[in-house]
Amino acid sequence: MTPDLTLTQVGGAGDDRPLLVVGPSLGTSVAALWSGCARLLADRFDVVGWDLPGHGSSRPAAGPFTVAELAGAVREAATELAAGRDVAYAGVSLGGAVAFDLASRPGPFGLLVAVASAPRIGEPAGWRERAALVRRAGTPVMVGPSARRWFAPGFTDRDPATAAALLTSLAEADRWSYAWACEALAGFDLTGAGGAGTVPLYVVAGEHDPVVPPAAAERVPATDVRVLPGCGHLPPAEVPEAMAGLLTGLLTSEEAAP
Repeated sequence: MTPDLTLTQVGGAGDDRPLLVVGPSLGTSVAALWSGCARLLADRFDVVGWDLPGHGSSRPAAGPFTVAELAGAVREAATELAAGRDVAYAGVSLGGAVAFDLASRPGPFGLLVAVASAPRIGEPAGWRERAALVRRAGTPVMVGPSARRWFAPGFTDRDPATAAALLTSLAEADRWSYAWACEALAGFDLTGAGGAGTVPLYVVAGEHDPVVPPAAAERVPATDVRVLPGCGHLPPAEVPEAMAGLLTGLLTSEEAAP
């Protein structure tokens, strides 16, 4: 089933700027995850995000969906928004899985960035178990475990407002949509898909990410792999300045300082 995704302006505006489409991690709204980073990109790029079904501004899903179907919906929306402009994509975790799927059929995208992601994330059984748990108990049951997985040590003390916004978006996500997203990840495996595809595909890892550690990210076929220090699984929220600098470098063919 093709997901119904809602787009959100998270930074910049104007048809005269290159378009950067950004994607969320499972359990986060794109605004909570990307707004801080997008503000730093706003003077050069039109930054538009999409929300997973039942997350942020998107309506709950009406049924199951796949990563490929998410990628198709993102491709279609970006094609409509592009209007002849240069278009790039950067997504985190599940949003990064979308980048890997887009690599074979990028549509309008001239550059892809997969953040804290891989061609396969975790084990199918684990995702199915999580889906069953959330269907029974709701998304708030994931707040404690996600707080431990998402952030580098000390982040919640350094920036409690950002951490709270991200965890609130998780607690408010629709349980059925979240469960179907888990099952989409259970069925996602592009490990045998070969190289990076027809457009540049960059992989960005967080130094302290337990979900996709740097050592795992460095084994992913890609144009290049960058590791951002001082962050965990959500670099755009944890180290927005570093993430914005890296993206600016990639999108303008300048050398980005990690």
